[in-house]
Amino acid sequence: MRKTVLSLVSITALALAGCNGSHSSQQADSGNPGSTSSTAPAPAATEVSGTISLRAGSPQPSANATLVLNLADVSSSAAGSAPLASKTSPAGAFPQTFKLGFNSADVKAGDLYVIQAILTDGDRRYVMPIQAPVLAKGSKNDGVAIELVAEQTPSEKLLAAFKAEQDQLGAMKVSHGTRLEKDASRGWQLFRQDGQVQFIRELVDYGKDGFTSTDYAYKDGKPWVIVQQTKPSRDGKPTAIDRAGWSEDGTLVLKQHEAGSDVQPLDADAAAKLKKQATDILGLATGGKNK
Repeated sequence: MRKTVLSLVSITALALAGCNGSHSSQQADSGNPGSTSSTAPAPAATEVSGTISLRAGSPQPSANATLVLNLADVSSSAAGSAPLASKTSPAGAFPQTFKLGFNSADVKAGDLYVIQAILTDGDRRYVMPIQAPVLAKGSKNDGVAIELVAEQTPSEKLLAAFKAEQDQLGAMKVSHGTRLEKDASRGWQLFRQDGQVQFIRELVDYGKDGFTSTDYAYKDGKPWVIVQQTKPSRDGKPTAIDRAGWSEDGTLVLKQHEAGSDVQPLDADAAAKLKKQATDILGLATGGKNK
């Protein structure tokens, strides 16, 4: 009887030892880096995508606007290199989605990649105030949010500088003059700063033929920006407003003819006529000295 009990105990011990050995073997397999049960690496990205929107207050582009998208390496070592992907298309409506595909083999580890978006509408550009990095640790490759902001056009910059000059007239030395002509009565105010003519405001009454109020701004003795209002009478509302302005090299940059709510480009002949008026009134108001 005692032999039988010992045999049963021995069999039970062997069985438990076998189970423990099997469990230990499974634990060893699970901790083995070479085990076939390890997770495979994620596939390399082959496209980036997201949404492009305009910052609140930016004017909507026209139907002629063009959008350029680049996936670019902006690392110092990649200066001048071609984008990994590029797309040029009509701008369309905003917000809008985008997608750029590329060859993952072209991606260099450690380099810095960004999405560059440039929207061009005539002489207006829309740019990104914040970069959109991709393909790097911590960066999104999908759901990339890009915001574009409209820059001032050259004509808008010129007109803003002109208005800033107007705001300074109160601090300038002013003189007055009048002249009675056959078909018109002319009066003006001339504004100087540091001995230089900066501004002339001219009022001309043509009687039944109407009235003009013109602001002339000068740079270095030359016409710079001109804004002329045409009215039926002194107290009447403007029927037209013409604006002309020139860059430092003499290029006509600001050229607007506004009639009511309609704004059209001012033609070159009309701009030249305004420029001659600016030169004439400068000579008249300064007695030919032009300063």
